Amino acid sequence: MLVRISLLIIGAALLGSVSTLHAQSAYDYPWCAVYTNRSGAQACYYATYEQCMATMWGIGGYCRPSPYYRGPRPTRRVHRD
Repeated sequence: MLVRISLLIIGAALLGSVSTLHAQSAYDYPWCAVYTNRSGAQACYYATYEQCMATMWGIGGYCRPSPYYRGPRPTRRVHRD
């Protein structure tokens, strides 16, 4: 019985020490897509304004700076030809 408990503790310690991947969250991305056709739901998983707008193209919606992002202020680059 003591051996089983020891093995269980060792196993739990090994599993706890394994490095886990950092899960991405809305706090990691500066842009949010707001889906106007879906009751205003938003997804804040876009690194650039252009990436966000590419997702919104044709499905309705717009992009805005994320209220959750705590990094440098996002900028919207406009390409002029």
